[in-house]
Amino acid sequence: MSRVKNALYVTLVACLMGGLLYAQSKQTDSTAPKPEQYAASTEWPTYGHDSGGMRFSPLKQITPANVSQMEIAWTYHMKPEGFVAPAGGRGGRGGESGFRASENTPLIINGLMYISSPYGRVVALDAATGKEAWVYTLPSGNPADRGVEYFAGDATTPPLIVVGTADAKLFTLDPKTGALNTKFGVNGIVNLDTPEVTHGLPNAHTGISSPPIMYKNLIIIGSHIQEGNGPGAAGDIRAFDVHDGKLAWTFHSIPREGEPNYGTWIGESAKQRSGVNVWGFMTVDVARGIVYMPFGNASGDLWGGDRRGESLYSTSVVAADAKTGKYLWHFQVVHHDIWDYDLEAPPLLMDVKKGGKTIPAVAIISKSSLLFMLDRVTGKPIYDVEERPVTQSTVPVEKTSPTQPFPVKPEPLIPLNFEMKDIATVTPELEAACRKLITDNNVEVGGGPYAPPTWGHSRVIFPSFIGGANWGGGSFNPTLGYMFINVHSLGQLFGLTDPASGPVESKDIVGTNIQGGRSGPLSTTRPSGRFREPVSQMPCNQPPWGELVAVNVNTGDIAWKVPLGITESLPVEKQKTGRPGIGGSIATASGLIFVGYSDDSRFRALDAKTGKELWTVKLAGSSMSVPSTYQAKDGRQYVVTVATGGTLGGAPLTSDEVVAFRVKK
Repeated sequence: MSRVKNALYVTLVACLMGGLLYAQSKQTDSTAPKPEQYAASTEWPTYGHDSGGMRFSPLKQITPANVSQMEIAWTYHMKPEGFVAPAGGRGGRGGESGFRASENTPLIINGLMYISSPYGRVVALDAATGKEAWVYTLPSGNPADRGVEYFAGDATTPPLIVVGTADAKLFTLDPKTGALNTKFGVNGIVNLDTPEVTHGLPNAHTGISSPPIMYKNLIIIGSHIQEGNGPGAAGDIRAFDVHDGKLAWTFHSIPREGEPNYGTWIGESAKQRSGVNVWGFMTVDVARGIVYMPFGNASGDLWGGDRRGESLYSTSVVAADAKTGKYLWHFQVVHHDIWDYDLEAPPLLMDVKKGGKTIPAVAIISKSSLLFMLDRVTGKPIYDVEERPVTQSTVPVEKTSPTQPFPVKPEPLIPLNFEMKDIATVTPELEAACRKLITDNNVEVGGGPYAPPTWGHSRVIFPSFIGGANWGGGSFNPTLGYMFINVHSLGQLFGLTDPASGPVESKDIVGTNIQGGRSGPLSTTRPSGRFREPVSQMPCNQPPWGELVAVNVNTGDIAWKVPLGITESLPVEKQKTGRPGIGGSIATASGLIFVGYSDDSRFRALDAKTGKELWTVKLAGSSMSVPSTYQAKDGRQYVVTVATGGTLGGAPLTSDEVVAFRVKK
């Protein structure tokens, strides 16, 4: 009898202890923000702050009145001690300095900051002090350059940090310790390079450059793939169950036979086609269960002779059921894209007040710098969209679309054409050099929006293949109804000509996969590249070369635009030219905008109502990323940015710093 009593006692104690531990775990989980609560979060729980990507914080501690008192609170160096730089290096992706470029947006959850480091690590910091809490070192490669994602936990699985990698791996980490979650995938890892995606091609590959987006238990993820012609990996969107890493659904970015819009590909031109991928950011309407996927153009980027027609879902936003991946609607921003005018900026979910109604909207910005606002439930434009005639290609075999879509509102955010009257006159030397560049090389100007590459000589294409706008997209202040978008005005010198092997014939082109680079089987004319003076690197078009633009989404009008960035090599009175850049802004309820973006190494705060610059600081490197803001455990508001420089071609790579600011006491 005593044994029975003892057994019952032990069982009772075990049950009580188990219940207590379970209750404690649930209590711990309950402190984690849930996606439906993200908009009200005083931290930064996902890339866009909320799942719809508004990048708007409710914090009001830092205001237009006190922002000038901002100071550096702490600095964290991402480069580990003893790190050896790779030999050489190009652009901003590496180099003899030992620094590596980062476009990371830190996440802040429960007092910890999570960073994907370009040095092969995921790092958690105390958000108030910048001190390391833990470090996870990847077995190989680097985590996605632009950040990580957060799973808030559910009844069966605790919160997790979700990480994609440049070498096509997916894994999850314990947010408190950085321990690998071995219950996920195979020994903690899901390999994204599957035969279904690589088309069974031995040299096809994928990678992750931006964080995935969570919907309930699903990790929805895109990929970075090849941009040249020839067979390659598919740009499909996939959803994996966060509980075990099993594939839940696949959305074919190039429709398969029997799927909607398969007929937009002529002949066999879709077969083993690469491109049409989301290398940027997706967003989710959590309440409606809709995921918004902004696709890039089909390979090869700059020649479409073997992919005539609409070629859906090239350069389109697609809405799908987030639970099943089922197609709902699409909107194509560029027809037959031969300019690499990818979407990829996060489709921004907001409400538009128009005609006495509140419309659930999604804002789409592309490299072409046209802003489309659509009803996010139906995909119908909120402001009229017109199909306008555009200049046609003279390149053999190429067949451009006779029209392109233009929103009636807002007007283009930058000029969409270059004429000789637009030549830069910032200095006499710059003007003379740019005129010489055009005349000596028989460079063609004009042609209007969507002017195609010319045949046998170069043309100034405006905007360039990097925009315009880029992956940084916009932020949104719902009180003002203003969307803030950073853009640069850069041209591109580009044309096509016969390859060394002779002219391209029209037969056997459509329906085949031509081997070659981004311009297919054709050669690129010279000069080719950014339209700028090669020594000073100053653009050959008139400033502003970079701007921050505010659009009133309730009227469709541009509220204000201001130059963003200075050219220090010019005399002081001419320096405010605006500068090119990469990255984006955030907005706060106190009426501020924080933005790095420009290649002048400055980080700025602006008045959201007027665009007036209220505060600026020079950093060790340009902040070509999207910042975050949060309230730390000490009760103070911080703003943090990653400032390495080097992610825009030609920008110096000078730092490894993560810098946090706060107002002086």
